[in-house]
Amino acid sequence: MGATALGLFLTSAAANPVFAASPTPDAAIDGVDAHLLDAMASELGTDVTGAADVLRFQADAATTTTEIASVAGDAFAGTWLDESTRTVYAAATTDDARAAAAGAGAVPIAAAHSLDDLEGIAARIEASDVPDVVPSWWIDVENNDVVVDVLPGGADVASDFVATLGAPADAVRLQTDVEAPETFATIRGGIAYNINNQSRCSVGFAVQGGFVTAGHCGDVGDSTTYGTFQGSSFPGNDYAWVATPNHTPVGEVSDYAGGAVAVKGSTPAAVGATVCRSGSTTGWHCGQIQAYNSTVRYAEGSVSGLIRTSVCAEPGDSGGSLLAGNQAQGVTSGGSGDCSSGGTTYFQPVNEILQTYGLSLLTS
Repeated sequence: MGATALGLFLTSAAANPVFAASPTPDAAIDGVDAHLLDAMASELGTDVTGAADVLRFQADAATTTTEIASVAGDAFAGTWLDESTRTVYAAATTDDARAAAAGAGAVPIAAAHSLDDLEGIAARIEASDVPDVVPSWWIDVENNDVVVDVLPGGADVASDFVATLGAPADAVRLQTDVEAPETFATIRGGIAYNINNQSRCSVGFAVQGGFVTAGHCGDVGDSTTYGTFQGSSFPGNDYAWVATPNHTPVGEVSDYAGGAVAVKGSTPAAVGATVCRSGSTTGWHCGQIQAYNSTVRYAEGSVSGLIRTSVCAEPGDSGGSLLAGNQAQGVTSGGSGDCSSGGTTYFQPVNEILQTYGLSLLTS
């Protein structure tokens, strides 16, 4: 199965976004139900206590990242986590910035290219006439480069294209033989809803007056089970929101096991953090954040600014919720693979949807 779009979007956020104030360690597990912790524990090879510990670590790591990004300035090259050792790694291009990272409690890593440099390269790709053999690209903060995904047989064409970017040779890396993306617009995901009595998608997160979801699920004015699309953008972006005047949205995510996870906020998790997805086709599945600001080229067009993860998804999971503990991360967009063999899934960052439409996330 090719990579599938469930709701994609390009933002100007950094590959490691500058985080808002992080929840306290105790708040990180407030309202997180047993099913999500069980799914995390299975992914991490630990127990529920260990999974809760990881959520506390993630909350603390978000604060560390904020501090490092602030003091490192232009030298900042990104952060990522090793949850098994409870370690925050911070890359920077100068000795002073690395010293500041160490002072904040992170393990400093030398980097040749700042995050601004890598985002500049990604922006040049975005503005270029990208060949069809390139379905997606993303910033790998751990390896300090921009990864350009390439379809089978397209390596030569992709290499020629990369050469036109004028980027340092060690700043761009080809990843060959990837699967092509495709949309999941006519499938169920999360808490299902019908669009124009023809197709089905899923609720992402409740907002004041309705819910957010994937843009490719419907156009402005399209009717749904619960209300009407008030805003929608796809491709280029893949976000939308639906007004539900006759229904009461609540700040929870169904765990498809008779319970619900209370949503407490939308603080972005760091690269390497464990996240879990809720979808009506495959239920709870977890994995790690691999990158921010990823770009995917679907048959309908290019979408950027996505969260790339190792979480699996299948048709029917489109538009569903991605959580880091009790913190909303994004709505399911697309990917490749499946939940039997594993896969890659992309998510539209939820904060971008809220900002675009001036919406308020409902918490519980």
